[in-house]
Amino acid sequence: MDSNYTSLSKNSSFVELELKDDNFIKDGYSKSNIEDDLDANDIDFDNLPLIFGEKKSGSGIYGAVFNLTTTIIGAGIMALPATMKVLGLVLGFVLIFLMAILSEISVELLVRFTVHCKASSYGEVVQAALGKTAKVISEICIIVNNAGVLVVYLIIIGDVLSGSLRHIGVFDQWLGHGVWDHRKLVILVMLVIFLAPLCALDKIDSLSLTSGASVALAVVFVLVAFTIAFIKLVEGKIEAPRMTPDFGSKKAILDLLVVIPIMSNAYVCHFNVQPIYNELEGRSPQKMNLVGRITSAICVLVYASTAIAGYLLFGKDTESDVLTNFDKDLGIRFSTPLNYIVRVGYVFHLVLVFPVIHFSLRQTVDALLFKGSVPLTESRKRCLALTVVLLALIYLGSTMIPNIWTAFKFTGATTAVSLGFTFPSLIALRLSKEGIGLSHKEKILSWFMLVLAVVVSIVGVVGNIYSLAS
Repeated sequence: MDSNYTSLSKNSSFVELELKDDNFIKDGYSKSNIEDDLDANDIDFDNLPLIFGEKKSGSGIYGAVFNLTTTIIGAGIMALPATMKVLGLVLGFVLIFLMAILSEISVELLVRFTVHCKASSYGEVVQAALGKTAKVISEICIIVNNAGVLVVYLIIIGDVLSGSLRHIGVFDQWLGHGVWDHRKLVILVMLVIFLAPLCALDKIDSLSLTSGASVALAVVFVLVAFTIAFIKLVEGKIEAPRMTPDFGSKKAILDLLVVIPIMSNAYVCHFNVQPIYNELEGRSPQKMNLVGRITSAICVLVYASTAIAGYLLFGKDTESDVLTNFDKDLGIRFSTPLNYIVRVGYVFHLVLVFPVIHFSLRQTVDALLFKGSVPLTESRKRCLALTVVLLALIYLGSTMIPNIWTAFKFTGATTAVSLGFTFPSLIALRLSKEGIGLSHKEKILSWFMLVLAVVVSIVGVVGNIYSLAS
C-alpha cells in the first residue's frame, strides 16, 4: 500500500500516525483521503485524535498584559505633560492614580458580567444588559473612539518625521529639505509599508510579540525623558513647576475644563478586554483581573513618570504633543542623539500599537455592518477589504485634523468616557439584579463612576464648544 504513513499495529489500543511527507497536509488531504488510503477496518475514526490544522493555543498572562498595556499606552501618553502643565504636579499625579483605580474597577466589573452573559464582545454584554439600541450606540462609540485614536497616531508620526509649522522633523534634520517634507506623503508611506501588513492580521494574539516590543519602546522613552529631567534638575536648569491648577484667568479655567476629559481618556481599554479575554489561555475572571491589575500598575508608573518628566523639562512651553518639544537642544551632553532616540523610538512604538487598536475597530465595524455573517477570522477577503477601507478613512482623517489636542479633547469627553465608565457602570447596576449581585461597596462605586462620567462629559463638551467659539 502506497501511503504517507508508516504501518499500523493492530495490537495497540490506540492509533499513532507518523507523517513521512511534510507536504502532506499542505496538499489538502482530509479525513476522506485517509479512508481511501488506509483500511477502514483497522481504524476507528470516531476515536481518532484531531491532527489536522493549526494547534489552538491562547496567550499567556504576559501576552495578555502586553496587549492590554499597548491598548492603553498609545498616543495619550504624549498629551499627559500638557495636562500636568494645566493641573499642576499634585493634582495631576493624584488624577493619574485615581483614574487607574477607577478604570481597573470598571474593567473587572465588565469581565464579571461578560462571563455571566457568555458575551464575546463589548457590544454583546451591553445588549444583554441594556438592549439592542444601547449595543449599537456602544459600537458607534468604539468606532469613533478608536478611529480618533488612530488618526492621532498618524498625526504624531507625521509631526515627528516631517515636522509641523513650528517644529522641524527628523527627516529634515537628517537629510535637509526634500520630498520627505510633505507630511501627507510620509504618513501614506508609513501606512502602506509598516502599518497595513500588521493590521491585516486577523487575531489579536498574533500581536502579542509586537505589543511586548511596543511596551519596551515606551519604557525606553520614559527612562530617557526621566533621566534628562533628573540631570537638569540636579544642575539647577529647571524652573520651579506649578504644583496646583491656575484659577487666575478665564483661559486657565477653560483649559482645566478641557483637560479633565483628556485625563479620563488615558486608561480606556475596555473595547479590547473581551478579545484579549477570549484568547487568554485557561481563561477565568480571576486570571483576567490579574492581567488588568498588572497592566494598571505598569501604566501608572509609565504615565506618572512621563507626565512629570515632560512637564519638568519644558515647563510652560510644553506642547500638546510633547514629542514635538524634542526637536531642540535640551541643554545637556548628547542632546541630539537623545532627541532622536526619543522621537524615532516613539514613532516605532506607535507603529506597533496601531494594529492593536485597529483590531477592535475592525471587529466592531464588522459586527455592525455584517451581522449574521461568518466570523471575520473565517472570511479573509472581508477582513482585508475592511482593513483597506478603514485605513483609507483614517488616513483621510489625519490630513484634516490639525493636532492631537483637538482629537483627544472631543473623544475624551464623549466616546472614551462612555466606554470606560458609563456603559460598565450601567451594565453592573442593571445585571446585578439578574443573578450576580453587587456588594454595597461595588454599588456605590458603580453609581460614583456613572455620575462622574456624566459630569465629565457635560463639562468637557461645554468646555470644548466654548473653546471653539472663542
